[in-house]
Amino acid sequence: MIKIITDSSADLPKELLDRYDVAVVPLKIQLENEEFLEGINLTPKEFFVKMFSSSELPKTSQPSPAAFAEVFNKFEKNDELLCLTISSGLSGTYQSALLGKDISNRNVTVFDTLAGSLSHGLQVVRAAELAEKGHSMEEIVENLAEYRKNMNILILLDTLENIVKGGRLSRFQGSVAKILNIKVILEGINGVVEMKEKIRGTKKFHKRTIEIISERKADFSDTIFGITHTGNEDDAELMRQEIIQNFNPKDVIVHYMGATMGTYAGKNGMIISF
Repeated sequence: MIKIITDSSADLPKELLDRYDVAVVPLKIQLENEEFLEGINLTPKEFFVKMFSSSELPKTSQPSPAAFAEVFNKFEKNDELLCLTISSGLSGTYQSALLGKDISNRNVTVFDTLAGSLSHGLQVVRAAELAEKGHSMEEIVENLAEYRKNMNILILLDTLENIVKGGRLSRFQGSVAKILNIKVILEGINGVVEMKEKIRGTKKFHKRTIEIISERKADFSDTIFGITHTGNEDDAELMRQEIIQNFNPKDVIVHYMGATMGTYAGKNGMIISF
C-alpha cells in the first residue's frame, strides 16, 4: 500500500490531512529564543500573533534526518512511502528527507515539489488521490512531475516590512514603498521566488491578480485553487469569492500560511496556488 508523508510547510488543513491519512513531519521555528515545532506546539494563528509583535524575524529550520526516519519507520515494512517536501530551493528539508530515507529501513520515494505552502499541499492531495485510486508509485510520480510543471504560484505582499527586517530591502526602500502604497506580486518559478510586478494601490493589486490568473488558462473547471494567508481571513475570503465568480473552479482551499512562507509574506500576505 502506498502511504503519503509531507512536511508541515504544505499548509494543508487538518481535515484534508485526516481525509487522506497523510503523515506530517514538522519544521522547527525559533522565535524570541524559544523553539517550536510547526503545528505541534504552535498553531499558525499563534505564530502570526507572536511574529507581528516581535521586532525580529523568526527563523525556520528543516526537520532532522532522524525526524524523517522516525516517521518512515512507523509504517509497515511492506508499505511504499511517498514523501513530498517543500522546494529544495527554499529549504534543506528535501535533503533531510533523503538522508532520513537512507537511515530508515523503509521503501521511500522522496519528491521535491519545487513549491511552498498550498502549491506544495495541492501536490500532496494529488498524490493521495492517485494512491487512493490504485495507481502505482511510478505512475504517481510521473503524474506529479507533470502537475508540478504546470503549477502557478502567486505571492501577494501587502507590505514589505518583513522583507526589510530580513535584510532583502533597505529601510529607505521599504519606507518609500509604504508611503506610495506599493504592493508586490512575486512568483514561484522552478522552486525559487522571483519578482513579477509592483503595483500601487490595493484595488489595482487585487484586480491585477485576477487578470494574471485569467491569462494562465481558459478553462478552470477541473482546477483546485489554494489560498493561504497570514491572518487576513477577510482578504482571503474575498479572493476566494472572486476566483469562484470569475473562474468557476473545481474547488478553492483556504488556510493559514505556515511559518516558512509566512515569515517573508508579512502582514496581510497571501499565496494563491493553482
